[in-house]
This record gives sequence, structure tokens and C-alpha cells, in this order.
Amino acid sequence: MGTGSGPESPDMAWRREAAAVSLPEVHRSIFVPNKAPFWRKMMAFAGPGFLVAVGYMDPGNWATDLAGGSKFGYTLLSVILISNLMAILLQHLCVKLGVATGRDLAQACRDHYPTPVVWGLWFLCELAIAACDLAEVIGSAIGLQLLFGIPLVWGCIITCLDVLAVLYLQNKGFRYIEALVLTLILTIGGCFVAELFFAKPSLTGVLLGFVPSTEILKNQEMLYVSIGILGATVMPHNLYLHSSIVQTRNFERTNEGKREAVRFATIDSTAALMFALFINGGILVLAAAAFHFNGHNEVAEIQDAFQLLSPTLGVGVASTLFAVALLASGQNATLTGTLAGQIVMEGLLNFRLKPWLRRLITRAIAIVPAVVVIGMYGESSTTSLLIASQVVLSMQLGFAVWPLMRFTGEKAKMGEFANPLWIKILGWSTAIIIIVLNLKLLFDTFVPESIRRPFYAFFGLSI
Repeated sequence: MGTGSGPESPDMAWRREAAAVSLPEVHRSIFVPNKAPFWRKMMAFAGPGFLVAVGYMDPGNWATDLAGGSKFGYTLLSVILISNLMAILLQHLCVKLGVATGRDLAQACRDHYPTPVVWGLWFLCELAIAACDLAEVIGSAIGLQLLFGIPLVWGCIITCLDVLAVLYLQNKGFRYIEALVLTLILTIGGCFVAELFFAKPSLTGVLLGFVPSTEILKNQEMLYVSIGILGATVMPHNLYLHSSIVQTRNFERTNEGKREAVRFATIDSTAALMFALFINGGILVLAAAAFHFNGHNEVAEIQDAFQLLSPTLGVGVASTLFAVALLASGQNATLTGTLAGQIVMEGLLNFRLKPWLRRLITRAIAIVPAVVVIGMYGESSTTSLLIASQVVLSMQLGFAVWPLMRFTGEKAKMGEFANPLWIKILGWSTAIIIIVLNLKLLFDTFVPESIRRPFYAFFGLSI
């Protein structure tokens, strides 16, 4: 029987036995000392959380955060905060699933659902990964253009070269990937610390922005950007990714060892996601302070933000730091996108491609529409593509969150690690909020205004 079996990890509740371990080339490859001080064990578990956090600060976030900050000031900071809290909870559940069952979320879906459902989940998840990769391609291409003057189309094509970097690092060892990711994250963070110092935002305004406002639900444009922020923050493929890479740690496979692994891995992911909250909040605060309160309320284009930052803030290096952070963000996200694509295909379909081929296919799916749209509609279309990609991501969230909540709530699958009542309430509330918001977006997009207006009026809302 596979790694999900055994007395500590009940296997009788799955339709299929676990076929293989997740990411076999790095599974249990990082040693965890059994008897060591807290900080030494913390260092052994540190890393996967920051790989997950990369997806929460990728270029797709930049477009939605810039649009939200420049148009609505600090108001949507509350959306970023709530999204981040949702992410912390969901990533904790991913940790529990991977540690307790020895399965990643993709494998768990395959071992639980009938084949037609599994294929549907695979298609939706691949669509989400392609949307995420599209944001990474465009973000990296824009960064290259702003820093070196490379045309966007060529910048998109150049991003194919990151395949070599990913393959090289994966062959060297998983710690090398984690080290590179952390270096790029610190680069992004350093750039935004400097940007916020230059922008001098209102501390009172920022604090008030974290207080939720009912206006977000009533204002259609604000809600659209909010759902984009939600899609950019809580990413479906990150749920598959985290449940897999937490298994790179070679911890004791006893109940006590698993409890310890869950505790340390949750600390790791929570700390990393709080850093992601700072980055996402920083982008929105920068846009609000530099643009919204200076009369530039329509800055949604990343290129426009780059051009306006230095003149508005009166600091010549501000625009350059912005572009450096963007390029680091785009390159960082490609590393985790590669792993997520591999995990989803192997886990859901039990089908393994060579990593370089898998990466090229995924990148081609992202590059082709980017090049076509830029060629047809010009470079001004890139931000619309970025925001649309995040809305596509948010549409897929329910299909990843629902099975995650279901599996982690079943004692037959999780044993003593099954969710307690309070986590079930929080988790299912999160899932329902995500699904309802996405249904509202679909309703507003495809239902004629003549039908929507009386419907919303009945509930005291406007469109």
C-alpha cells in the first residue's frame, strides 16, 4: 500500500490506494533532526511557506493592487487583509493534508473522486496555472521592457529561458530552489520598503483602510477589482503545491512527529504569508499615496505607474526600484508554477512528463495568447490581460477549496488530524464566500442589466 496507508494515516476511506509519492525526486530529501532546539527544527521546516508565498505576490497582484489603490485609495486594503487571512487558513489545511495522509491535494482528489470528476478538476486546474503563468510572462516581459527597453513580445519569448534555471536548481537540490526564492522575495521587500519611505503614506488612512466597508459590495467596479485581488491572493494551484512540498521534509511518520511537522510548517507558511501581505498592501498603499491622492485616479497600467512614480515622488530611483521588484516577482513565480504544474498532472492523472517538456508546454500556453493579444491590440492591453487572468484564477478557487475542506474534515481520511468544529466553520465560511463572490461576478458579467437592476433593488443594492 502507498504512503498514505498505515495506522497513523487511515486509507480505508479512499476509492484508490496511493499510487506514488508526491514529487518523488525530492520527497523526504531534507533532514529534520529528531531532538534539537526549537530554532534548529524551525530552520529545517522553513522554506515551503515562502515558495507558496511567491504566488501571493506575483505580477497579477500588481495590476489589481495598482488599480485598487489608484482608483479607491486605501479602501481595498481590507480585501487584501481578509484574503491573506483566508490564505493562512487554507495553507494550514494543505499542510495537514500532506502530512497526515502522505498525499498532495491532487493525489487526494484522484484517490477519492471518480475518473470524470478527476479529469474535470485537472482541466480547471491547468486553466488556472495557465492564467497564473500568463501573469508571470507579462510581468517579467514588462520588467525587462522597463529596465532594458526590450519590446514586450520579445520579452515574453525570453521568459522561456527560465526553464533551464528551474531544471538546474531542481537537480542541485530543493534547498537551492528555496534559497533563490527567498533571495528574490527579500529583493522585492527591500524595493518596497524604499518606495513606501519615499511615498510617505498617511498612517491613519492606511489603518482605516484595513476596516471592511460595505461600499465594496455595492460598487460594481470596486467589487470586480476586489474579486481580482482575491484571485491574485488565494491561488488554487498553491493549495496543490503546498500539500506536496511540505512532504520534502523527512520528519518522523508517527502521530507525534506529524503533529510537530504540522506545527512548524504552519509557522513557516504563516510568517511567509504575512510578508506577502506586506508586499501586496505595500503596492496598494504606494498606488494610493503616489497616484490617488495626487489626482491620478486611473493608473492601472504598470507602465504608467513606472513612468509616474519618479516624477510624482520626486525621487529618480523610485521607478527603477519598481521595475526591479516587478522583474524579481515575475521570475520568482515561474519557479513555483513549474512545480505546481508537475504536481497537478502527476497527482490527478498519474501521468509523468519530463520536467523540461512539462515546463515548455505550460509556458507555451501562456506565451501564445500574450503574444497574440499584444500583437493585435498593442502593449496597452497587457494590464487588462493581467487583471482578467486573476479573475480566471478566482473562478477556479472553489474547485480546489471544496475538496480540501472535505478531505481535511473527514476523520476516516485524516485520523486525529481531522478539522475540529471551529476550523470547519471558518473553512466552509471561506469556501462559501469565495464561491458566492465568483457567482456574483458571473451573474454581473453575463446577465443583462435589465434583469440585474430589479434583482439587486430587491436586496437594497445598486449596480
